[in-house]
Amino acid sequence: MVLKTIASLSAIFLLTSCSMFGPREVEIVTKPIEIEIIQPTLPRPLDLKEPRWYVVSQGNLDTFLEDISKESGGQVVFVAMSVQDYELMAYNMQEIKRYVRELGQVVVYYRNVTIKTPEGSEPGVGVGIEVEKE
Repeated sequence: MVLKTIASLSAIFLLTSCSMFGPREVEIVTKPIEIEIIQPTLPRPLDLKEPRWYVVSQGNLDTFLEDISKESGGQVVFVAMSVQDYELMAYNMQEIKRYVRELGQVVVYYRNVTIKTPEGSEPGVGVGIEVEKE
């Protein structure tokens, strides 16, 4: 009987104890959280090799075949392209160069915007990448 009374008084005290002191005032504070943006490493520069192009016509076909036979050990293989297709290939290469250049400028912009000074207050002065103009 005594145990039941103690248990019921304890339960009542635990359930109503928060309301005995009145509501607490909750303070809400909003402040910006500085997120450190990890800068990815830039890819290594392009290391392109220059292919050799041969212009072959009916006038120099025989000498061309002899020279290529000597260079390649007797085997001659042709990869042919029309003039219109060559112009299309040149156009496509210029488009790829333009796209890569513009994409590089976007990367440089975001790197310059996100890199901060050690204090973190302003964008870093002199920090960033300079774009070479052609």
